Amino acid sequence: MKKQLRSILVWASMALSLSLGGCAIYDWFSDPPPRNPPAELVQFSPSKTPHRLWSVNVGSAGNYVFEPAVVFDAVYAAAADGTVVRVDPSNGAEVWRRDVDTDLTTGVATDGNTVVVAGVKGSLIALDSGGNEKWKVPVSTEILTTPIIAHGLVVVRSMDNKISAYDVDTGERRWIVPYRAPALMLRASPGIATVGPTVIVALPGGRMISMMINTGAIRWEIPIGDPKGATELERIADMSGTPAIYGQGVCVAAYQGRMGCFDVVSGSTFWVKGFSSKVGVSIDEEHVYAVDTNDKVYAFSNLRGQSVWRNDKMTYRSLTTPVPYRSDVAVGDGQGFIHFLSRYDGSFDARIETDGSPILATPVVMGERLIVQTRDGSLQAFTLD
Repeated sequence: MKKQLRSILVWASMALSLSLGGCAIYDWFSDPPPRNPPAELVQFSPSKTPHRLWSVNVGSAGNYVFEPAVVFDAVYAAAADGTVVRVDPSNGAEVWRRDVDTDLTTGVATDGNTVVVAGVKGSLIALDSGGNEKWKVPVSTEILTTPIIAHGLVVVRSMDNKISAYDVDTGERRWIVPYRAPALMLRASPGIATVGPTVIVALPGGRMISMMINTGAIRWEIPIGDPKGATELERIADMSGTPAIYGQGVCVAAYQGRMGCFDVVSGSTFWVKGFSSKVGVSIDEEHVYAVDTNDKVYAFSNLRGQSVWRNDKMTYRSLTTPVPYRSDVAVGDGQGFIHFLSRYDGSFDARIETDGSPILATPVVMGERLIVQTRDGSLQAFTLD
């Protein structure tokens, strides 16, 4: 482990390009240092058949992660060159395509009426559902976390660890909460989730907070990371992915830390366990699904955290957050494949290839469809028979 960390440190010293008030940023999205080769694709007899329903070229993600957003009658997606598209989910037809005149850094947030994207050098841009600009406001620094829209507010976290809210109709800033950033953090995008009158924010440094969405007041704060080691790099313990919410529970994982589930109201612990992940977790009525840093896929009981099954046949394939999809769990990989695993035992049910480029963003479930966006910019919809 120490040898691997030393090699990462050498590579990171060449890749670090951003400093924010003394905080160094380890670039998680660029090509990684040499590591173990990805596992070969396992041969199996498919029990289900995936079908590609449509495909749209949005544009390259570059060194960022762009996750599509869905509402009942639209799929929205964006690209690094400033492209934003609205797609009809029934047939993949483009409803509109816009250039927002600035490069973008993260995917789309929408409430069905407003579409929000983040520009380089710190800007927030809102379009209406017809693709017309509503407003554009500056923010303190670059945004890598996808914004969320709830209760008439757009909530964002910028790379200097400031969390702020803007009026969805006017762009007027309603509140801002500065949060201390760790000395070294991943250039990644721990996410924001909303539940009831609150937002739950995953933070660099391995902490999770619950805030009142109308005021920014903090209700509770939980340490998830477990910083250890002699160097700042060894002590990175950042949150991974977006908090996953089901009922009264919120479940999360951290890099070089822990994973666990907590009460969304009080923050009290349901269960925690040692675990390290570069991506987030997902949850359904029975299980929490997670991928460790070696790309082994796990299902844990969402009530007590006991291990239910493990699939270790895709090691080092750079897997996405796994998501429950119908009776399966769908997970993308760094070579552009989507794997469908049984929810019940983790065995392979099906597999399909996209465009051969990495799938970095978490696949999005939209009813009977699974929506995937690749690094090269292919937006595709699938179903599974």
